[in-house]
Amino acid sequence: MNATTHMRREIAEIPEATARLLEGSAKELAETGLHLKRANPRFVTTVARGSSDHAASFLKYAIELNAGLPVASIGPSISSIYGARLKLADSACLAISQSGKSPDIVAMAEGARSGGALTIALTNTAGSPLAEASEHAIDIRAGVEKSVAATKTFVNSAVAGLAVLAHWTGDDKLLAALNALPEHFAKAVDCDWMGIAGELTEGNSLFILGRGPSFAIANEAALKFKETCAMHAESYSAAEVMHGPLALVHPGFPVLALAARDASEPSIADAADGLAERGAAIHITSSLAKKAKVLEHVATGHPLTDPLMLIASFYGFVEAFARHRGLNPDTPPNLRKVTETI
Repeated sequence: MNATTHMRREIAEIPEATARLLEGSAKELAETGLHLKRANPRFVTTVARGSSDHAASFLKYAIELNAGLPVASIGPSISSIYGARLKLADSACLAISQSGKSPDIVAMAEGARSGGALTIALTNTAGSPLAEASEHAIDIRAGVEKSVAATKTFVNSAVAGLAVLAHWTGDDKLLAALNALPEHFAKAVDCDWMGIAGELTEGNSLFILGRGPSFAIANEAALKFKETCAMHAESYSAAEVMHGPLALVHPGFPVLALAARDASEPSIADAADGLAERGAAIHITSSLAKKAKVLEHVATGHPLTDPLMLIASFYGFVEAFARHRGLNPDTPPNLRKVTETI
């Protein structure tokens, strides 16, 4: 990879950052998982914003699929603005923040703890207010991230959550898949998706599709496209896009379908082919599609780690496409690295 921007360098660091997390925070990951096993919560809540909230959404699917517990997102304003006190006995609360110092995230974590939840913080800043407010604080060890667009911190937040889940549920297959991630990420960040660029023109809107865990990845991809490329992107479930949003699809309309090797792959491929039949310019990360254009993709052999390869490859594309448009993805207008919401 040609390291011409902070974002490009940080994407290239994903394999190393993941390895550093799995080794350096191994004790905390295991202890947190074992505490969850002992606590046996009845449900889980999440607290996050932006890219961190997309990581939380990804972990919602993972927890529901592997632990069989419902997971709900709590709006941080419930505590910080409205001062409501939630009854969270016999639950766990997962708070995610790169800086660990956004006042509303910290306030909600404190509120969850006082409401009886077992609180867990995933943060890239050891000793942050969020870490201090939580019973378990896991340093995701992504290293300094200079680009405004979060990349390696999103990935490490998701990986940290999966590692806690694996220890919690005693899932040795998931633990093995996590340990193999650095080598898979090394391949994923080098996938070339610039073939999509020819379908994107000024004024176009891009649909990004997923389903299950890959829908959370689609949400993250749409945000990064808007942040770095100054163009509109909208994420949809591959099931929902065939309803109201279909009205916007016209010949040449660009669509990216993010399919992982899991139970949702056939349905995403079917939706992609249906859109292709309507003339959409659609690219998909699945060889099951018959009419959509197939993108290079990396398979990990596990349905919960496969979706993370998709975002690593997308990051590489969106950084290159931003530069292709003459933009600097490190400094998108109107944005800053840390947003401290009240």
